[in-house]
Amino acid sequence: MRAHSADLYRYAYWLCRDRFTAEELVQETFARAWASWPDLRDPVAVKPWLITILRNERARMFSRKQIPLAEADVHDLEIPEATSAQDDLDVKRQVERLPLPYREPLLLQVLGGFSCAEIAGMLGTSEGAVMTRLTRARQALRQEAAAPARLKAVK
Repeated sequence: MRAHSADLYRYAYWLCRDRFTAEELVQETFARAWASWPDLRDPVAVKPWLITILRNERARMFSRKQIPLAEADVHDLEIPEATSAQDDLDVKRQVERLPLPYREPLLLQVLGGFSCAEIAGMLGTSEGAVMTRLTRARQALRQEAAAPARLKAVK
């Protein structure tokens, strides 16, 4: 628990954007992991296993709430480099606005440090699909970062 709780909480918080929900997800993740500990096939792969459990818990929680999702269009642009607290907040808001299919693999790669193959295993998809989602997530972030710059140029 000590080794992975901070990473799981950070990932859960990015997924649900609520401190209390993230804490509940992490708690449920560890409860399910404890109950399923004998089923763990590879003790070296504990962190990906825990993240998979967390994702499944979030899906269970999400399916109960029936929150409507909005699909967004994605285009090519550069990811901004955060240089101040305001820039950090802007980047965080931009990531939060990404659709879940794009946000999830991006966070697993950036926060979790997982490879595309590991992310594909956790999400139950192909490595190519993960790479496509990562590319589209970055493109969406670049587009949103360029939007304020275009508005300033018009004024």
